[in-house]
Amino acid sequence: MSESTDQATFGRVAADGSVYVTVATGERKVGQVPDVSETEALSFYIRRFEALAAQVELLSQRVRSGAVSPAEANKSVSALKSEVIVANAVGDLDSLTAKLEELFSVITEQSAARKAERAEKQAETKAAKEEMVVEAEKLAVGNDWKGGVNRFHVLLDAWKVLPRIDKATDDDLWHRFSTARTAYTKRRKVQFEQWAEEHGAAEAAKRQILNEAEGLALSTSWGSTAADFRDLMARWKAAGSAGRSTDEKLWTKFRALQDQFFTARSAAFDSQDRELKVNLEAKEALLAAAEAEILPVQNIATARAAMRAFLTKYNEIGQVPRAANGALESRIRSLDSAIKGVEETEWRRTDPEAKQRAADTITMFDTQLAKLNKQLTLATEKNDAKLIAKLTDSISTYTDWRDQAARTLAEYA
Repeated sequence: MSESTDQATFGRVAADGSVYVTVATGERKVGQVPDVSETEALSFYIRRFEALAAQVELLSQRVRSGAVSPAEANKSVSALKSEVIVANAVGDLDSLTAKLEELFSVITEQSAARKAERAEKQAETKAAKEEMVVEAEKLAVGNDWKGGVNRFHVLLDAWKVLPRIDKATDDDLWHRFSTARTAYTKRRKVQFEQWAEEHGAAEAAKRQILNEAEGLALSTSWGSTAADFRDLMARWKAAGSAGRSTDEKLWTKFRALQDQFFTARSAAFDSQDRELKVNLEAKEALLAAAEAEILPVQNIATARAAMRAFLTKYNEIGQVPRAANGALESRIRSLDSAIKGVEETEWRRTDPEAKQRAADTITMFDTQLAKLNKQLTLATEKNDAKLIAKLTDSISTYTDWRDQAARTLAEYA
């Protein structure tokens, strides 16, 4: 039994060609098709039913799949239900009505689900915007002038993409975000104006330093000018930043002037070092010859004359490396000390006053020894053992002193 035959059970055709459909509330006329067979008359109205059934099925699929909004679905289902109730068609219209009634429950569930989904999305949106606001307010009081402005652009673009939430909350959050962005922008502007002022002052100071450096670059006063350049460098560092590009340009010029002076100084020092090295070799050779000629000192007059001739030639040669001065001067002092040592020895040997003092000392010791020997003779006669021991010890001591004085006098012979 076909589906069309099944639907036919819900209708009948009267003798005058009128067609009726049976529904839960009873039987109603749906139309009249005269001069055709009963089967043809029913088939015409069954096709209408099938068309309605197709609409119900399609709408059911769209509603259940969520392809239409609950509001639109409710409107469409209500309209189609009204159409089915009065439809001029033959078939199980009650089943179509029941199927449409089921959709109202589906729509109610979908509406609740969508409402919950909207609430969840709004909560997520609110949380996202609140997070943006907190970050914006933190940026507003910070000093990240480059990264901050870029971050505000990112936040603003992200804010525009997010949907609106309830008006009061959305307006409040936007007010906070906008206020933070405005505060940051104002502070950033003030900071950039301050930097511009500082950069201008730093640039002026560095250009003044450049002018002074240009006047020093050709100087050959190596010591004082090097100190001047050190002072300029200290002032350059203290001047602060004039902005990266300006700093790089000015520094390139200043460094070139420094290099010009210090390259020239290095060249001069290299030449001077070569000259000092030649002088050192000459002085060392001259000193070695003098040491060989004078030492050991045999004749004071000859040695002193040789020393004077050496010093005259030595002083004519010129400067040597500073590090070598100590060793050279030590050798010269040693050479001079050798001559002076011989001079002092000769002077002491020929000094008449010293000779007389030595002779007088011997006479004094001889007198004292004579006195002690006389006393020893008397003590011996008295057999005074204690006095004899004491006088014997004194005589021995004075005898040693006299011998030493005699040796000193002999040096003046």
